Amino acid sequence: MISKNDVTHVANLARLSLSQDEIDRFTSQLDQIIAMEDELSHVETEGVKPTTHITDEINVFRNDVVVNDGITREDLLSNVPETKDGLIKVPSIIDKGETDA
Repeated sequence: MISKNDVTHVANLARLSLSQDEIDRFTSQLDQIIAMEDELSHVETEGVKPTTHITDEINVFRNDVVVNDGITREDLLSNVPETKDGLIKVPSIIDKGETDA
C-alpha cells in the first residue's frame, strides 16, 4: 500500500510542491495502480508468446555506407553567415562569462 509519506517523499525528490488535496488524490491513484499491477501479476501467462510488435511490419535495415555526393565542406560552409576553424559559428545562448578570442 502506498502511504502519504511515500507520495510526499517522491514529490520532494522530484522537487514538486503538492497540496494536501493533491497528496490525498495521488496516494489513492497510485495505490489503485499498484493494486492493478498486483492483479496482473497473477494472470496465467504460461505458453503465451511474448508480444514484441503490435503490427506485422518488419523493420528493414540497410548497411551504413559512406556516400560521397561530391559536396565538399567548403561548399557547405559557403552558405552560412560565419565560420570558425571549419565549423559553423552560431551565437552563444548560454553566457558563461566567456569572451570571443
